[in-house]
Amino acid sequence: MMKNNHKNKPEVNSEIILKTVNINKFYPGTHALRKVSFNVYKGKVNVLVGENGAGKSTLMKVIAGIEQPSSGRIIFKNEEVQLKSPIDASKKGIGIIHQELNLFPNMNVAENIFMTRELVKNGQIDHKAQENITRELMKRLEHDINPKTLVSNLRIGQQQIVEIAKVLSREMEILIMDEPTSALSNEEVAVLFKIIEELKTQNVSIIYISHRLEELIQIGDHITVLKDGELKAESSMEHINIPWIISKMVGHESFETNRKVHKSISDEIVLDVKDLSLPKLGGGYLLDNVSFSLKKGEILGMYGLRGAGRTELLECLFGVHPDASGTIAIEGKIVESKFIDNRINSGISLIPEDRQREGLFQNLSIAKNMTMASIRKYTSFIHINSKDEEEDIQKQVKDMSIKLSQINHLISSLSGGNQQKVIIGKSLLTGPKVLLMDEPTRGIDVSAKADIFKIVDKLASEGKGIILVASELKEILAISDRIIVLSKGKITGEFKRKEATEEALVSASAVGHEIAHKKQ
Repeated sequence: MMKNNHKNKPEVNSEIILKTVNINKFYPGTHALRKVSFNVYKGKVNVLVGENGAGKSTLMKVIAGIEQPSSGRIIFKNEEVQLKSPIDASKKGIGIIHQELNLFPNMNVAENIFMTRELVKNGQIDHKAQENITRELMKRLEHDINPKTLVSNLRIGQQQIVEIAKVLSREMEILIMDEPTSALSNEEVAVLFKIIEELKTQNVSIIYISHRLEELIQIGDHITVLKDGELKAESSMEHINIPWIISKMVGHESFETNRKVHKSISDEIVLDVKDLSLPKLGGGYLLDNVSFSLKKGEILGMYGLRGAGRTELLECLFGVHPDASGTIAIEGKIVESKFIDNRINSGISLIPEDRQREGLFQNLSIAKNMTMASIRKYTSFIHINSKDEEEDIQKQVKDMSIKLSQINHLISSLSGGNQQKVIIGKSLLTGPKVLLMDEPTRGIDVSAKADIFKIVDKLASEGKGIILVASELKEILAISDRIIVLSKGKITGEFKRKEATEEALVSASAVGHEIAHKKQ
């Protein structure tokens, strides 16, 4: 549990290195920012919070030169500036770690870090120098990532580390961190916070966005709250607490994610997994003889540290890894094929951890994204039944409470929480019996999380079997009927809802290859 250490923190000084004045930003059908005036204090952690769609990322893109304001001014070091591109911002010493990863998967780690500013020696790129600097950055971040590794071969948490390293490699006066810890383990978060404290001693100003409210209390010096594109409140962090933040964000002081009624679960097994194994490159196993079952109407939580095999388990069930072994049965029938389309046809659907790269097509509309996985059901020969397709889309929009202007707008026009609802709707249109959800609340606000939990609970009450991976202990304890803990590719704990505690899950996740607790 993170503690509030602000008793010893000084008041935020009055020196403002950058401020926005009455910034407006219009998109088709959306007024994203409404006369926002935002102060960045020098050498401090300037926390920015708000629900998904509040305008946080849009404001940061304006400051980073990625988007141009429709009106308003940016004052940097007491002079008005025009930041027409990220290059302009970078020249001023403004850098951004994006919420959604901004890497080139077909290039290696060092090449990504030095993209557009390569080190040159004798007219050629000095790969050795770039790799040496990258190695030092990884050492600073306490991460053993080979500079020559292709980004496509890294897990999402490792990719987030590369994003952080990319910005740390530059000389920055203002560093924007948009959800930097959403894919990091607790240990990695601790390292990042240590680096932030380092940067503060060098008078680097941090703009920090996170939905993990306890993080904000621990790391922040000053807080600004946005709501519906407007400035809602601001304060020194030593004067506020989590209930204050939530009340300013959503309008009330408490936000309950626990289910009020514990629903009944069917005795019928919808998914039965026996001896599931996934070999690891170079020897050993990412998953080692994993066996479990899932009942209709049950929400089965999967918990474990990074690298425990949680994502690999869901991917194996979905057919991402044809080299996996073991048996999978849906409603008693063995699923023979290991390929994704056959797994979908058998009644399995996956909501991936990385929604941007694996769940959505950014250049397509909301409607096209929604029906992409189920387009065959609307197709006869070369004709698409647009009426049926639109009816199903509108039903999902209503059922998921997706906030949008037009279903034909690009998916990128939606907030992270609403994009996640689109992915869930897309999965439901395939008619799944088993829904696999990998970190479904990653990078979304408390209000959107509650919406997702309500959707999950409703789906379970309708008889769907759900396997849900989550890194946040409070979340997985709140939503799960039963929790399985993985460590090093093995099941090291199994707990019914009433037996599960934070201490028990953490203890089981730290076990090597022995089963610590087994509760039937």
